[in-house]
Amino acid sequence: MFGAMKHLLPVVVVLACLFAAPLGAQEAASGPGPTMSAGGGKLLPLDAGAGTRSGMTVAQGALLGLVEGITEFLPVSSTGHLVVVERLLGLNGSPEQTVAADAFAIVVQAGAIIAVILALFGRIRSMFAGIFGRDRDGLRLFANLVVALVPAAIIGVLLEARIQRYLYGVWPIVAAWVVGGIFILAVLNRGRLKEGKPLEGLGWQQALIIGLAQVLALWPGVSRSLATIAGGLLVGLSMTAAVEFSFLLGLLTLGGATVYEGIKRGHDIVSTFGVLSPVVGLVVAAVAAFVAVRWMLDYLRTRSLAVFGWYRIGAAVAVVILLAVGILGPG
Repeated sequence: MFGAMKHLLPVVVVLACLFAAPLGAQEAASGPGPTMSAGGGKLLPLDAGAGTRSGMTVAQGALLGLVEGITEFLPVSSTGHLVVVERLLGLNGSPEQTVAADAFAIVVQAGAIIAVILALFGRIRSMFAGIFGRDRDGLRLFANLVVALVPAAIIGVLLEARIQRYLYGVWPIVAAWVVGGIFILAVLNRGRLKEGKPLEGLGWQQALIIGLAQVLALWPGVSRSLATIAGGLLVGLSMTAAVEFSFLLGLLTLGGATVYEGIKRGHDIVSTFGVLSPVVGLVVAAVAAFVAVRWMLDYLRTRSLAVFGWYRIGAAVAVVILLAVGILGPG
C-alpha cells in the first residue's frame, strides 16, 4: 500500500496544488495591506517578505514553482497546469498581469532545466565529449536532438502570437487534457510499445518524427513530454529510451524558450511581480523537477503511462467543476 502511494506521490501533490490554489488566492486577497499597482489601477497584494509592491506573493511564487517542477516532465502539461493555477490565484486580473504571468510560466522552466542537467548528467557529459570528438554515440545523440528541436523552434516562432492569443485559455487546455488522456489509454498503454531499441539505435529520421510530434505541444495542455515520449515509442524506442530522449530534448527546447522569453518579457515579470517571488519559484521548480524526473525514470521502468491518462481526464473534470461553480473564470 505504502509502496503504491510512493509511486503516485507526484500525481497526488499536483492534485493538491490544483485545489489549494483557490485557498492561496483567498489568503493573498485577505492578507495585509493590498496596495495600488501601476498595472491598470488594480489592487495588488504586497510581495510577502519582500518589502516591495508586487502582484505575486512569495507563497504564490513557490506554489507555481512546485506545480512547474512536478509537471514539466510528466506527460500532463506543465503549461496547462500553470495557466489554470495562475488564474485560480488571480494573477490575470489585468492585461499586464496576464502578460507577465504567461511569460513567467515559460521562464520558470529554468528550474526544470537545472534538474535535467543534474539527473541526466552522464548523458550530457557524453554529448559534450562527442562534440569534441571523444564520444561517437554522444555526438550522434546531440545531432539527433538538434534535428528534433528544429520543427518546434521554427513553428513556435512563426505562430507565437496566435498561440498566445487563441490557445492560452482554460477551455483549450481542458480539451487537450481529455484528448491526451484518451490517447494514452487507447494507444500508448499497450504492452508491445514497452519493447524497443535503446537510445543509441535512434536515427535522424526517427528524431525528426519526434520533433514533429513536439510541435503538437505548442498547444498548452497537450504536454511536450507526452508528445515526445509518444513520438519516441511510435518510432520504436523503448520506454526508458523514449523518456530519456524526451527529457534531453526538453533541455534544449525549454532552454531556448526560457532565454527567448526572458529577454523579451523579463522586464514585464519583474515590474509586475517583483524579483523575490519569481526567484523563489525558480528554486522550488528546480528541486521539484529533480525529484519528479528521478521518480518518473524509476516509475516507467516497470509501469505503464495509464496513470497519467486517467490523471489528465480527472484534471479536466476538476477544472470543469471549478468553472461550473464559479471558482475559476473562463479567461
